[in-house]
Parts: sequence; structure tokens; C-alpha cells
Amino acid sequence: MSAEDLEKYETEMELQLYKEYRDVVGLFSYVIETERRFYLANHYKLDVHSVDGEVYFEVTMSDAWVWDMYRPARFVKNVKVVTFKDVNIEELAKTDLELPADKPGFDG
Repeated sequence: MSAEDLEKYETEMELQLYKEYRDVVGLFSYVIETERRFYLANHYKLDVHSVDGEVYFEVTMSDAWVWDMYRPARFVKNVKVVTFKDVNIEELAKTDLELPADKPGFDG
């Protein structure tokens, strides 16, 4: 396999991963980013620890999806990440296109 073939394969895998992300992002409430991975999750717990002046973070997630093109199964039930690097957590906004079931005049 040539370097060009490998690059083409990786590009195709990244595109496939992006399409999967686009399809599943609406199923999750949070985006959680660490130095090594990007996660979508519905539940998380963040604990900050300090040992001998060193601070580290422990993030526990459940009902999650992992952005990793080399991973055959990206949906995971439970994930625990321990890191000395930054952790970014963002709550995803729900789309404005969703209609509430109890909206007056909606016979849905």
C-alpha cells in the first residue's frame, strides 16, 4: 500500500466518521473533549483531584459515543478518563425544530 493509498483510506475513514457523528449528535446532551478524545455523552461526572500540588481530572461518562476512526464500536456504556490536561464540557442546544407535544393546536 502506497502512502497515497493510505492517505486516501484515512480521508475516507474520517469522512465516514463525520457522517456518523452528524447522524448521532442529536441523541446526546454533552460534548466532552479531552486532549486525546472527543466524546458525546448523556451523563457525566467531573472530579478534580490534587495530589502533591498536581491537579488532575477524572471524567466518568455513561451512554457515550467516541470520536475515534480506528475504534470498531464507538458507542460505549461507560467511560472513565483521567487526565492532567484540560477538559472541555459543553451542553448541546436542542434544535428549535422540535415541536413540544403539548403545544396548543397541535394534534400530533
